Amino acid sequence: MEGKNKPCCSANRATTPTVAITDFSKAGRRDIGGMIKIPSGGFLMGTNDADRFVADGESPVREIYVDSFFIDTTTVTNSQFADFVEATGYQTDAEKFGWSFVFEGLLDITDADSDWQVAAQTPWWVMVHGASWSRPEGPKSSVADKMDHPVVHVSWNDAMSFCSWAGKRLPTEAEWEKAARGGLIQKRYPWGDALCPDGKHQCNIWQGVFPTLNTLDDGFLGTAPAQSFEPNGFGLYNMAGNVWEWCNDWFSNTAHLPGSQINPQGPPAGTTKTIKGGSFLCHESYCNRYRVAARTSNTPDSSASNMGFRCVVSE
Repeated sequence: MEGKNKPCCSANRATTPTVAITDFSKAGRRDIGGMIKIPSGGFLMGTNDADRFVADGESPVREIYVDSFFIDTTTVTNSQFADFVEATGYQTDAEKFGWSFVFEGLLDITDADSDWQVAAQTPWWVMVHGASWSRPEGPKSSVADKMDHPVVHVSWNDAMSFCSWAGKRLPTEAEWEKAARGGLIQKRYPWGDALCPDGKHQCNIWQGVFPTLNTLDDGFLGTAPAQSFEPNGFGLYNMAGNVWEWCNDWFSNTAHLPGSQINPQGPPAGTTKTIKGGSFLCHESYCNRYRVAARTSNTPDSSASNMGFRCVVSE
């Protein structure tokens, strides 16, 4: 299948992307509570499946060795991010820009105002003035009843700044994929090959006809709580669907080259950062990127309703 960076995945800001990380490393924090240790060793990364997105660089399958590391069992939640903001006074990129991308299906059209603008890429992404991590659908919204949900509207810059404060870092793409596979070998999803084994939903993605009808068979229109569905074999939640997760790597659609199969870091430079895992907007008819090997990217200052992250710590 020919792949494209289809904007249902994540819309990007129409600006020259900037890397602007705030260093909070002097906070001296490093708490691995609530993290899972992923053992060192090799695994088979990527896929040769017929329905892969060839242009995304999902193939070929190659053996990658990764040192052991600790990873968050869930994505960073609104509660955790609120602690970070309270401790540091940090302002996210969305707050600095004054707007973020909101999926139109989450918006009350009666609240529309002149500050709303449909994104050029697609009609389902709306540039909403005042949308940010704490007000995910604009100034009249709140995360008060979603403190256990993944924080969203966070850019790669924001994720890196949080990691600096927490004494952690973002995973490499190889680390993320090894963790997501949960010890399984070359399965499509973190739990196996069947999307809904025995008719049971395992992740938060789009059901119905994208983008006009979501039947909500999995129980969610937007994000689900970070600790939803069954964890994978390593005990990690929502490694498929819910929100896209930032990785440390610059994005390239060329698979890791020979000689870089040990703790690969991705290319030394680029314009977009790798994101993995898919989100609640993914659907097999349009953006089948909730498969473990699937990948796409976004600019480091972009943010949207379906983009979050989780952290790792080197052993």
